[in-house]
Amino acid sequence: MQRKIINIKVGSKNPVKINAATTAMAQLFPDSIIEVKGMDAPSGVAAQPMTDSETRQGAINRVHYCQQQDTQATKADYYFAMEGGVDNFDFGPATFAYIAIGHKDQLAIGRSAILPLPMQVYRALEAGEELGHVMDRLFNTINIKQKGGAIGLLTHGHATRESNYTQAIILAMAPLLNPDIYAQTC
Repeated sequence: MQRKIINIKVGSKNPVKINAATTAMAQLFPDSIIEVKGMDAPSGVAAQPMTDSETRQGAINRVHYCQQQDTQATKADYYFAMEGGVDNFDFGPATFAYIAIGHKDQLAIGRSAILPLPMQVYRALEAGEELGHVMDRLFNTINIKQKGGAIGLLTHGHATRESNYTQAIILAMAPLLNPDIYAQTC
């Protein structure tokens, strides 16, 4: 029996995001061959999104960009974008990511779990720095955003940026896995 090939384009060349897409889709479609390619896709938002809505828009913009760049010959089955951001909620500052998934004419949106941030980190972000750079300085690491991320550092490796993205992708796929149920209205 020949296994189905599922082609995915990720709106980033960051290996953490590419690996998360690969892992999530391999879990969802264990009998398929998952082929994932990353591409540079502009978010159209600040390098460090500082609100929930800006972060969400960045993920959507990246998916739309990937879809617009494709030709019939290079068309993917799914387009993924993961946009990390921060916001200051009632309970304090936190980081999270939005997931946008394009499939045919559908757009699925999801959000990852949130990670509370120390106030000193949030203040540095308000001053214009990016989370990865702040964490590198605070923990004396190099390019942590392409490794375990702030999540890995602040949880002592018990969770990572990739594991958070993987779970969020799986959850965001629910409407695409169950289109008939999600299409129903009350």
